[in-house]
Amino acid sequence: MNCLLTQLETEHKVVGVKQSRKAVQRGEARLVFLALDADPQVTDPIMELCQALRVTVETVPHMKDLGAACGIALGCAVAAILAE
Repeated sequence: MNCLLTQLETEHKVVGVKQSRKAVQRGEARLVFLALDADPQVTDPIMELCQALRVTVETVPHMKDLGAACGIALGCAVAAILAE
């Protein structure tokens, strides 16, 4: 598992597109994870928002891996680690 991805197990986070987008817009997200196998119509707007607001983005190959790192049984397209 990606070293940064393991941070999702212990850090404050939000999971899902809507919650992650809100966190980025509010300046609360310091790192965003995007699953590469998620629908680009879902992830591309988040990627653009992160680029515009200079939030670091890491990609994860599979939604199931991102979901597992977040502690959920389902796949996950987007997750964000929150600033302290």
